[in-house]
Amino acid sequence: MTTALNDDHHEHDEMLTIEEAAALLRVPVATMRYWRYTGDGPFSFKVQRHVRYWRTDLILWRSEQGRRPDPVEPQH
Repeated sequence: MTTALNDDHHEHDEMLTIEEAAALLRVPVATMRYWRYTGDGPFSFKVQRHVRYWRTDLILWRSEQGRRPDPVEPQH
C-alpha cells in the first residue's frame, strides 16, 4: 500500500498539459519543448509518458522572468 506525503504543496494546484502551459504563457508548444530540453523553462515533470506542469509553478516562473536583468551586450 502506498500513502501520499503530507507535505505536498500542490495538493490544491492544477496540473496542466504542455499545450495548456504554452497557452498560459502565450508561447508556442515548440518553445515549451525547447525550454524543457535546455532546462531554461519552468519546472515540468512526467506522469508516465506525459509531460505536466503545475499552474502555480508556471505563474511563479513567469513572474521571475520579469525580474531578471537584461544581459549586457558587449561594447564595440
